[in-house]
Amino acid sequence: MAPFRETFGLLRVEAARRATTEDQVALVALLGSARSELVDKRGGQVLALRDNAAHDLPAYVETCLSSQEMVVAIGTFDKVPMGFGLMRTFRAADDAIHAVIKELFVEPEARSVGIGEALLMFMLDAARKRNALGIEALALPGDRETKNFFETQGMSARALVVHRWLDDR
Repeated sequence: MAPFRETFGLLRVEAARRATTEDQVALVALLGSARSELVDKRGGQVLALRDNAAHDLPAYVETCLSSQEMVVAIGTFDKVPMGFGLMRTFRAADDAIHAVIKELFVEPEARSVGIGEALLMFMLDAARKRNALGIEALALPGDRETKNFFETQGMSARALVVHRWLDDR
């Protein structure tokens, strides 16, 4: 995707690109924002508790950037990092390559301007280049904004994960 896009006669400056080691500080900050927002969403507390990377985000970013299975993308507006995407590809039991969007986040003040779409298009392109058969992502229950975003991009639900606390919460 070109870094600039002409829309409605205005020059738009949202873009997505592969993250580099120079993006580590921005990625750590964005990951922190994503985790802060996560715990307030229905189902987010469980995901937050299962997040082994939360205790050391800089190490997690370094691991993701160096992994051959991961695609790390930065979403920018006017070249300022405002979002990120993490996608993992793997060979499944059917011997086909599959892609999973592990995380896709855009700062709240930068939503609805095309950064999320640019990030998703970047990851779809990366998945195709890796010959992935399909791609999936997670939307928490009640998070209509995320669910609607993925559906407008041609994705549909294929599973429902249920949970029950066993400690009387």
